[in-house]
Amino acid sequence: METELFEEEKKEPVRYPLKQARREADRLTFVLCRHCKRVEIAGSIRRRRPDVHDIDIVCIPKSASELSRFFFVNAIVPTGGKKHLKFKLDGIPVDLYLATEHTWATLLLIRTGSKEHNIKMCRRAQEMGMKLKANGEGIILNEGPRLTIETEGDIFEALGLPYKEPWEREA
Repeated sequence: METELFEEEKKEPVRYPLKQARREADRLTFVLCRHCKRVEIAGSIRRRRPDVHDIDIVCIPKSASELSRFFFVNAIVPTGGKKHLKFKLDGIPVDLYLATEHTWATLLLIRTGSKEHNIKMCRRAQEMGMKLKANGEGIILNEGPRLTIETEGDIFEALGLPYKEPWEREA
């Protein structure tokens, strides 16, 4: 009985149609472009899922003050840490991941997902004696140096895998 009550109380996350979420994400990236060196929509929008529960964006800010100006001008109060900010845009949750040139490709890959695809990529790296760092640090050889990663394609290549487009990364 208690289990049933608990399950009844669990709420499914609100989902938004891809078209609506994409429109809001495009609007946001347009504004962010003025304050960032690079901006890209990631997550389930980039994978073209029919409905999404949030907007994921990876960006490289021009500077901390530029990004602060964006939030101030748009009356947005972000929460989260220094590398990941959360806020809502017209009611839709937004996760904004702050990258550097060094972390760009890995963050874009990981934040695009899917979760299952990321797990497969990390397992593949382990099988090859490497670590794929989800925080964006890239691929690190065990007990050794970090590989130079500039694009998502570089990650697939380093892992000996054919490149997959974002919408092919469900598993």
